[in-house]
Amino acid sequence: MPVAFVTGVTGQTGSYLAENLIGRGWTVHGLVRSGEVISTQLDAELQLHEGDLTDTGHLGRLVRQISPDSVINLAAMSSVALSWEQPVATAAVNGLAVASLIDAAYSVHKTLGKPVSFVQASSAEIFGNAEEAPQTESTPLRPINPYGASKAYAHLLVGAYRNLGLLASSVILYNHESPRRPVQFVTRKITAGVARIKAGLQNDLVLGDLNVRRDWGWAPDYADALARIAVGDKPNDYIVATGESHTIEDFVASAFVAAGISDWRGYVKTDQEFIRPADASELRGDATRIQNTYGWKPTIRFDEIVRRMVEADLAELQR
Repeated sequence: MPVAFVTGVTGQTGSYLAENLIGRGWTVHGLVRSGEVISTQLDAELQLHEGDLTDTGHLGRLVRQISPDSVINLAAMSSVALSWEQPVATAAVNGLAVASLIDAAYSVHKTLGKPVSFVQASSAEIFGNAEEAPQTESTPLRPINPYGASKAYAHLLVGAYRNLGLLASSVILYNHESPRRPVQFVTRKITAGVARIKAGLQNDLVLGDLNVRRDWGWAPDYADALARIAVGDKPNDYIVATGESHTIEDFVASAFVAAGISDWRGYVKTDQEFIRPADASELRGDATRIQNTYGWKPTIRFDEIVRRMVEADLAELQR
């Protein structure tokens, strides 16, 4: 039975990925911090190990001990806003920890003489203010915030180890959502807020720039893309995206419609506090490479993603 080691397994995408791999017959080991809870029904089938990404020595020893067939790194400081407040910590978690993980995977590959895949969850933020849209794997990296810069370092590191013979892939994930998205992210803030407004528990929704455009997909689809690459034998850089972009305002409008509120503008306010120092205007990806290589394509469209999130938040309030 093949073995995977997954960091970030307690997160939105990590939990869906664990379910996907277990469904494929894999044994899944996950890295968790003390006290973390995983949002999946398959927690009894996971083998969890406590640890910290910044403890690179322990991390390396753990990978060598498990001797996985695939290492999949989803753990990160994933808030762009927080990366401006904690740039050093962001670099340590999103950059140096990746160096430790990928080197440990390469050590297993060299010592045991078996193929080991390494899958890095990268981000569209590595493109920053991209010179083209949609972006492809060949689009120049132009990060404009500490988060994007740290991810760009890890992305380039994956390519270096791939040149050494490791089955290393950098998977450039565009925004992906689900009811498991934490509430500190703007999309979940929107759907949870709209649900509370619908239930009469909240009066308005305070947001930042409504004109920012993003390419939003369904998180289980993106977890499936990661799984296909992890179990495959075609290491490369892969963009995972829908190819469609929408504004934050589009997301807000769709959420209110899903809640049965058509006249929504009076509920929405903007505040400079929630506007980032620098933000990419449009991030939209071309997923042709992964479609051609692994047959992957998105299954859920934008309005349906928003509807499912709003309905889940409404159901949570009812409970």
